[in-house]
Amino acid sequence: MKTQFPLLTMLIAAGLLAGCSGYRPAPPAFHKALYQPYILDAGDRLRITVFDQENLSNTYGVDQAGYIAFPLIGSVPARGRTLKQIEQTIAEKLRAGYLRDPNVTVEVDRYRPVFIMGEIGAPGQYSYVPGMTVQKAIAAAGGFTPRAYQGTVDITREINGRVMTGRVLISDPLLPGDTIYIRERLF
Repeated sequence: MKTQFPLLTMLIAAGLLAGCSGYRPAPPAFHKALYQPYILDAGDRLRITVFDQENLSNTYGVDQAGYIAFPLIGSVPARGRTLKQIEQTIAEKLRAGYLRDPNVTVEVDRYRPVFIMGEIGAPGQYSYVPGMTVQKAIAAAGGFTPRAYQGTVDITREINGRVMTGRVLISDPLLPGDTIYIRERLF
């Protein structure tokens, strides 16, 4: 009887530690990123308009290397930059020998997708829509499986060049490029 008690205590302690080690609350940067200017990355599609230059105004994609192939000026670095920064870069390059005073506007035509994995009806890649929450993404992916834990989910997000994972409520907003993981419930 005495030998079983320490073994049982060790098993309970190991179980509690294992349960606690999986919890990763969302870092403060998760919520701050929601209120920052949108940062471009591969997979984004931009609508670039150069006033009075219909042959330059078009939709351009950010390639896997993080660049936009723009007529006349060539590759424009886009990864990690805001829309305003891209506007300024394109205008400066066009001003340097091509147009006298270019008026450039850049808008997101299509955001990069979100990814949903785990205990979900149809895991995969889904189009991001502004204002999308975790719950809306789950609905688009066919809803929870019967084994899914429905209280919180894990989100992996790139913030300031660092990949972070945190646990959030299903009512939390998403950002383009987020990966959502739905965990299995224990009981």
